[in-house]
Amino acid sequence: MPVPYDPAPDIAAALGLPLAAVVAVVRLLEEGSTVPFIARYRKEATGGLDEVAIRAIEEKRAYLLELHARKETVLAEIAKQGKLTPALESSIRKAATKAEVEDLYLPFKPKRRTRAMVARERGLAPLAELIWSQAASSPQREAARFVSPDKGVPDVDSALAGARDICAERISELTSVRRELRDTLAKRGVIRVTKTREHAASATKFDVYRDFAEPLAKIPSHRFLAIQRGEAEGVLRAKVEAELAPVVQRIDREVRLNRSSPWAAQLELAIDDALKRLLVPSAESDVLDEVKSRADAEAIAVFAQNLRELLLAAPFGPKPVIGIDPGQRTGCKCAVVDGTGRLLEHTTIYLVQGDEALKRGRQELERLLRTHRPAAIAVGNGTHGRETEAFVRTLLSSEPHKQAGTFCVSVSEAGASVYSASDVAREEFPELDLTIRGAISIARRLQDPLSELVKVDAKSIGVGQYQHDVHQPLLTRKLDEVVESCVNQVGAEVNTASAPLLAHVSGIGPGLAKKIVAHRDRHGAFKSRKQLLDVSGLGPATFTQAAGFLRIHGASNPLDASAVHPERYELVQRMAKDLGVPVASLPSNPELLGKLDLKRYEGGDVGQYTLRDILTELQKPGRDPRATFSPPKFRDDVQKIEDLKPNMELEGVVTNVTAFGAFVDVGVHQDGLVHVSQLADRFVKNPSDVVKVGDKLKVRVLEVDLQRKRISLSARKGAQ
Repeated sequence: MPVPYDPAPDIAAALGLPLAAVVAVVRLLEEGSTVPFIARYRKEATGGLDEVAIRAIEEKRAYLLELHARKETVLAEIAKQGKLTPALESSIRKAATKAEVEDLYLPFKPKRRTRAMVARERGLAPLAELIWSQAASSPQREAARFVSPDKGVPDVDSALAGARDICAERISELTSVRRELRDTLAKRGVIRVTKTREHAASATKFDVYRDFAEPLAKIPSHRFLAIQRGEAEGVLRAKVEAELAPVVQRIDREVRLNRSSPWAAQLELAIDDALKRLLVPSAESDVLDEVKSRADAEAIAVFAQNLRELLLAAPFGPKPVIGIDPGQRTGCKCAVVDGTGRLLEHTTIYLVQGDEALKRGRQELERLLRTHRPAAIAVGNGTHGRETEAFVRTLLSSEPHKQAGTFCVSVSEAGASVYSASDVAREEFPELDLTIRGAISIARRLQDPLSELVKVDAKSIGVGQYQHDVHQPLLTRKLDEVVESCVNQVGAEVNTASAPLLAHVSGIGPGLAKKIVAHRDRHGAFKSRKQLLDVSGLGPATFTQAAGFLRIHGASNPLDASAVHPERYELVQRMAKDLGVPVASLPSNPELLGKLDLKRYEGGDVGQYTLRDILTELQKPGRDPRATFSPPKFRDDVQKIEDLKPNMELEGVVTNVTAFGAFVDVGVHQDGLVHVSQLADRFVKNPSDVVKVGDKLKVRVLEVDLQRKRISLSARKGAQ
């Protein structure tokens, strides 16, 4: 019976991590622990590995297990054919990548009908062997013996051609040759792009690649993905070119080409055919797949980082807000929500249907202000958004609203329409129109971006680059990981969190999240974390995974509102007892906490990592890691793209970061691009090193293209 495969040593070697830590992570993952839980509450076992390292272990483990399973399948298939030798088995087991395994399997892999198969059926295998061995006899004389019109071999040339097909296929299956060719194309290949004949004379968005060439090893992800999109749309055609002399030399050595042999010319023809017909197309496809995978990974990493910044954007907090979904013909939908996001009232005002309608709109908004006294008015940044903002700001600047301190802020509508039409929105507000749901979402996005954005498919938020061109399952998985990470980093208030938010808490998931909300609705607010065990389907294992990330403010035990895990309550009680105070005296009491000698509490699975985390949490229990909110400031005299002029200086908000620059909202409905070369007065290789989504950025207008609605901006301070 074969020994079960343990991927831990290979993972540790590949990632350069301590074996003991990797073993611990693998064990915890196999037990069903989530990455956030392992990173936060099992630091002693992992040596303090962070989420990034643990995710890397998780991914490498999945890859190696798939690789191992594939090796076993390949070995079994070759053994079934009776062709598995000890040397071949050893080579397959030592293979470090899936590509290596497939190369070794290729000669034994069932194939569709090939030219070589046909030649073998026609009895030309012995003639192919003569070519391969480069015997001393005459090719013409030997080939004549295989002429057989009945078998489809009418003459000597046909016999030699068929034999060469067999040799070409044999050459194409040489592992070392395939490896060298792929390596040559990957390292020294140039991707050359032209426009297709159908689009050669027409203007397209891909014209920058009309006659384009770049080393494949250096091409940035966004350019490669743009070229691939151009190919998919039939506008571009791309090909990888490279000097293949080193590969030909490798083949010559592998087949031991003897140029003095009378068969040398036949073998050289077979080599040329193998390269052009079999090897190059296959290797080019493999290499482009590899570059595509790399480009996908880079593009997805950019999207993931942007999403993280957006989800962790500063919350306005639990204060009453009016959300406005701007509209012209259908009016501006206004929704008032209280500090918990509960809908209080909604109405519609019309701003572009004459003076009388405008007057009624002003009166209606004034009524909402008097009745509900909101702390802010959030206006969606879509069509008619800036005009609506201007209307609101004018109203707020008048007495008595000016004294109330209510302010107006633009809020991104990205994905709001997706939420409005979603099952989640229908469950929350089954009787409301889509646009009213949108206004509610806009208000809630200001209060707490994370809580509201988790209700929307992350792919629809629009902070990526070429997101529809990348591998969708990988994109979905990576974005889900970001959402999970952010939710658990911030924590969730059990008594107010929505089911979509709770679904991302460690160990819970969508089904159990709905059960928690249903239990809360039936029995009232949870008074303690322990009461979560009363929820159907939430057992001890899930409680262990989730409890530390769930908050219950106002609970009798103050630790229930903190990130201290219930499994450590007894430890904190010991600390409090040693200090002679109740547990309730410890949180936010640095003087008392400073008296603790943490070494006294070490032992078992409790070490300095756990103790330092507990101490940090007690100093600022339940702290929100997000920044403090401050609204962006757009210029009142700039509301549409036509208002922009070169050299105009503006303050904007970064809405998206890509590999080639950052898009900035300057308040005109059309984001401007700060090219990577204009992001700083120094050289910038990666835009995300300089800016992130949500940053406020001072920019200068370089150029405005009204026809194409493109705005070029600069953030360089030294630019003139």
